[in-house]
Amino acid sequence: MTTPLWQLGNRVSDFTHLIRDRDAKFTTAFDAVFISEDITVAKIPPRSPHCNPHAERFVRSAREECTDRFLIYGRDHAEKILHEYATHFNRHRPHQGRDQLAPLDDPKVIPFPTARIQRRQAVASLINEYRPAS
Repeated sequence: MTTPLWQLGNRVSDFTHLIRDRDAKFTTAFDAVFISEDITVAKIPPRSPHCNPHAERFVRSAREECTDRFLIYGRDHAEKILHEYATHFNRHRPHQGRDQLAPLDDPKVIPFPTARIQRRQAVASLINEYRPAS
């Protein structure tokens, strides 16, 4: 799913890099839009299908854990579901490559064990998130 750059509003400043493949549909005009917003555009090397594993892994996870389990009614519904899933993926979902930490977790912080756990349902009650109860 693509979002027009103008729809990102103030969030455009959160992006610093765009990694893309060498498909002919990505013209110099396409790159110029991102460069005008001080976003570095990097092309993956030719004939190297393994150079974009992070994006491919996210797309696979989003499909398997989210969109394949919903009947999506339109673009707005898809954007809402995928935005909520991306938030879950980056803030709560454990990743094996990061020692079961989420991407936005600080690896220097060691949480204290808690006796009580609180459950929160995310992504339209499809996924359960667990946090220490406060």
